[in-house]
Amino acid sequence: MLKTQAYINGKWTNAESGKQFSVLNPATKKEIAQVSDCDEKEIQQAIESAHNAFKTWKNTSAGERANLLRKWFDLMIQHKDELGNILALEAGKPLQEAIGEVVYGASFIEWFAEEARRAYGDIIPGHQANKRIQVIRQPIGVTVAITPWNFPNAMITRKVGAALAAGCTMIVKPSEETPLSALAMAELAEKAGFPSGVLQFVTTSNAKLFGEIVTASSIVKKISFTGSTQVGKWLMEKSAGTLKKLSLELGGNAPFIVFDDADLEAATDGALASKFRNNGQTCVCANRIFVQEGIYDAFVKRFTEKVKAQKVGNPFDQGVSIGPLINYKAVQKVSRLITDATDKGASVICGGTLIQGEGHFFEPTVITKVNATMEIAHEEIFGPIAPIFSFKTAEEVIEKANDTSAGLAAYIYASNYKTIYQVSEALEYGMVGVNTGMISTTVAPFGGVKESGFGREGSKYGMDEYQVMKYICLEV
Repeated sequence: MLKTQAYINGKWTNAESGKQFSVLNPATKKEIAQVSDCDEKEIQQAIESAHNAFKTWKNTSAGERANLLRKWFDLMIQHKDELGNILALEAGKPLQEAIGEVVYGASFIEWFAEEARRAYGDIIPGHQANKRIQVIRQPIGVTVAITPWNFPNAMITRKVGAALAAGCTMIVKPSEETPLSALAMAELAEKAGFPSGVLQFVTTSNAKLFGEIVTASSIVKKISFTGSTQVGKWLMEKSAGTLKKLSLELGGNAPFIVFDDADLEAATDGALASKFRNNGQTCVCANRIFVQEGIYDAFVKRFTEKVKAQKVGNPFDQGVSIGPLINYKAVQKVSRLITDATDKGASVICGGTLIQGEGHFFEPTVITKVNATMEIAHEEIFGPIAPIFSFKTAEEVIEKANDTSAGLAAYIYASNYKTIYQVSEALEYGMVGVNTGMISTTVAPFGGVKESGFGREGSKYGMDEYQVMKYICLEV
């Protein structure tokens, strides 16, 4: 299942230029494979193929689309171990976590296989006696998914599942850091029997060129992007010329708020799970941990004990819970944030340094005495650093938590329901976890507000992003 060619119009395709790019194992820094580095010709070919395929795919029945998606889901589950191995190899996730992502990713295909049959419209009472008003939902057309490296399976499936279920065709551009998981899924999609051009995977190291071509194309009607706020804004600007529909899931700066009346064990477990999932390289992980004064010392002590107990190492080694960072650039970033914080008075309670040897391994780190002057208070960390702030009142922490341009996810731990409702409703975020550090699920809408973007993925709302609403007025 280790494919190295792009998948365009139902064929495994080399770049005509002959160019390839390397995919490296972040745990060893060694090359895994050389992958086709597509250029303008292959990108345009994918767009044309998607356009031609849409002419027939949009007219297939919901049942036909559902059955193909279900076959794809079944194949993913059958091959979850192989998919997990590929994911762990290129992304550096501990193997069991990688397999868990594959199962989670497959759940979106299963969900949208079922939702394909539920693209309901409406009959509206006419405004005149001889008028009949009908509202129907139709697929928007050719769509594009641009996905990041941190969830190389699930970030794709939750976009593709909704698009294909709605009757759209889709071109996926996976991250050049982790294209092998995407190509393995393409192999299974081919086996499932999707028609040529319906689902394509274009691998390229030139993300800017890909973005320029798809945003300029009048054929492409919708782009779904997960990544940085800076790139999301660029895509939005470039898409203005053709007024494309966009879904943007951008950067986060998640507050994790622990009140005095919280269950200490549950709160520290939740913070550990949220902060160190995928080594802190998730857009919804705890970025700023706020703990009320009355429980602050006890929280820091217990949380630090649990952080120290984590095993860092090769994703395939037994008992490893934290793998490597994705690349050296990520190592440099977390090192810079720690240096800036300590220069301004913060204390490193544990961790804080690069682990010498093969791979991009960094010690899981806890920092206290953190304040708003530090870069770590405002910048998305995307690494294994847990900065812990203290606060006195709910009003104070709400103001601090909302003091960011990001608005993706937030977390609260408390027992008092008045506090829970007051704070969860006041937080300016698209998703709030209460007494849980894990909020991602197929059945709930995933997305943010403010500069974390717009649009929702998953849930019954997920197909809305790939449909247009048509009103039909009939005079009888």
